[in-house]
Amino acid sequence: MVDVTVRGAGIFGLSIAWICARRGAKVQVVDPSGPGAGSSGGLVGALAPHVPENWNAKKAFQFDSLIMAEPFWRQIEDTGGVSPGYGRLGRLQPIPDARGLERARQREGTADELWQGRAEWRVITTAQAGSWCPPSPTGFVIRDTLTARMNPRRACAALVAALEVMGVHIVSDAEDKGQVIHATGLAGLQELNDAYGKIVGNGVKGQAALLRFDAGEVPQLFADAIHIVPHADGTLAIGSTSERNYEDPTSTDEALDDVIDRATRVLPLLHGAEVIERWAGVRPRSKSRAPMLGAHPLHQGQFIANGGFKIGFGMAPKIAEVMADLMLEDRDTIPDEFRPEASL
Repeated sequence: MVDVTVRGAGIFGLSIAWICARRGAKVQVVDPSGPGAGSSGGLVGALAPHVPENWNAKKAFQFDSLIMAEPFWRQIEDTGGVSPGYGRLGRLQPIPDARGLERARQREGTADELWQGRAEWRVITTAQAGSWCPPSPTGFVIRDTLTARMNPRRACAALVAALEVMGVHIVSDAEDKGQVIHATGLAGLQELNDAYGKIVGNGVKGQAALLRFDAGEVPQLFADAIHIVPHADGTLAIGSTSERNYEDPTSTDEALDDVIDRATRVLPLLHGAEVIERWAGVRPRSKSRAPMLGAHPLHQGQFIANGGFKIGFGMAPKIAEVMADLMLEDRDTIPDEFRPEASL
């Protein structure tokens, strides 16, 4: 017997399969390209929160998910024996000008309230930040303790290993059985676009690079719109571009060269580091910019989890829980902003 069929073996599909299996459901995962074949097989893995102000359902949902992440990934690693490369090491962000410094200090207070004392957002000097700190025009940086890192490929491999222990296998083809959820990324958005004759979602190309640079257990950096993420395996990821118009979804070009150059200007320590991989892929983005969760608009009686543009790994723990609630217990706690209707 199969209780749940998950179509798509990216971060959403694998995480949903994991939670459903943990709750005792018999699960099959179907993906003709295999696990992590799409945008979930990228390099960067920056699990970063929205700024702590103008609170809304999306920010609250993301906060809950980032708090849930540490036990979520620890349990996966303990079950399957494969490390996802998770580490809640925080983030440093240079403050470029006096206005930005004023806003950052205001957000210290709102973070104390909105983050419930479970994480901090603080303005500190570059001297307090230590040697692993980019130059800052004001001499100040934001340090938050909510941001975490993730190695996307290792995270997918960790989920696959844990699911195998739970008796869940990823297959290339199978019939729909039980509750069915479509976590099919860009292909799923294109199916909606074709059916409705309008843009419900699209793909945004991103380019990133992996450097051979062992920074140790230090915070990730965000400066000049670049994520610099030290990974636990002695590599460092930098990215990424956001390209609406592109011809080749998987090729890298001068846009990535610019990202690498900007990263070395932000952090001169990176000069001369070997680039061991250049990556490009297309990330699914819903029209509403929020994840698309709930009843599938086209497949009656089935479900959808899509549109995790830039925030998929950070949102995955809670998305998995709310979709398992809906499919297994008929309990709907999905925010209205996340329902497919918001993009239709």
